[in-house]
Amino acid sequence: MSIKEAMSRFTTGVTVVTTHFDGQDWGMTCNSFNTVSLEPAMVLWSIRKQANSHRAFTQSGSYLVNVLQADQTATALRFASGPQHERFAQQVSERSAHHNIKLQGSVAWFECRLAQVVSAGDHDILIGEVVGHGCQNGWGLAYANHQFGVHSAFQN
Repeated sequence: MSIKEAMSRFTTGVTVVTTHFDGQDWGMTCNSFNTVSLEPAMVLWSIRKQANSHRAFTQSGSYLVNVLQADQTATALRFASGPQHERFAQQVSERSAHHNIKLQGSVAWFECRLAQVVSAGDHDILIGEVVGHGCQNGWGLAYANHQFGVHSAFQN
């Protein structure tokens, strides 16, 4: 069994991280999102160094983490691959104060100023200071065993 297969047993939330760099919107599905600190408010996520969007996320200075709602599987899949312009096509959204895309329907969002990039093997860890955030009622989209859903412990 590969490390990737073993890690798939760990249930995570699903996000789409967006940024605006060099006149273009960039977005990708991510499940490595987590809290770093509450005071100051800081979060992290990781990106593969070979990702085509790596330069955009590490040099734009800011990004926005959209925590997907349980019914947004199609959004997670759309932002997982394909050309950037197709990922945003027909996606209802609004532009944030820092020009990043906030996806409609997300259960929560965190806009961050990029504070630090930490090299870790074949990924970089992006640590951001939260400069804006919000949430609405609902359940976040979960991912485990290569499947999307709502964590079974919370379905009652």
